Amino acid sequence: GGVHISAVERNPLTYEHIQPELVGNYRRILISDLAGRSAIKRKAAEFGIELSTTDPVARQVLEEIKERENQGFQYEAAEGSFELLLHKALGQYKKYFELIGFRVIDQKTSEHDTPVSEATIMVKVGGRVEHTAALGNGPVNALDNALRKALEKFYPALKEVRLSDYKVRVLPGSDGTASKVRVLIQSMDTKSTWGTVGVSEDILEASWQALVDSINYKMFKDGKESKKEK
Repeated sequence: GGVHISAVERNPLTYEHIQPELVGNYRRILISDLAGRSAIKRKAAEFGIELSTTDPVARQVLEEIKERENQGFQYEAAEGSFELLLHKALGQYKKYFELIGFRVIDQKTSEHDTPVSEATIMVKVGGRVEHTAALGNGPVNALDNALRKALEKFYPALKEVRLSDYKVRVLPGSDGTASKVRVLIQSMDTKSTWGTVGVSEDILEASWQALVDSINYKMFKDGKESKKEK
């Protein structure tokens, strides 16, 4: 929790009997609804952002984390989504594309046939509308393929991104098949790995949220690196 992290910040020996680095480990601060502003400050520093515990942004981000975790989000394994949330609060984030709409069809023509998934998507990039479709191994993969197909001509670096893991968890509740689900996606490119999260009663919507964060994270990080090189 926040008190724990604050104490470790002041004096690591209060909780650690040895420096983690001496045995090949490292200290990792997790973000959750139990975190305090010290955790937000420490995590921001890991992303190269200077933020004090008295900064209004730290309080704003902490309140948003608590609100979103009450909805079912978790950020321990979704630091990509958390970093985007932080940059949005700081006014450092721009919208790379706008969704106009998507449709996903799962077609099974006979009992013994494997279903065929097709996604159609329409997005707006700048002033240009892109409308495309793609097949996939399941509806989420089809949606991912269609979104990439629509965006890669504008952002060629998206070809480097690969989804390395996809997890779905049904959140506690008594709504049966109408229960909320949490989707966690692990993505990677040639340089790094990041996690993103989505939550909804609709598994496709939850997957869409996580996919969009994954792609936006890649474009945002590449944009920051380009500015540094200049």
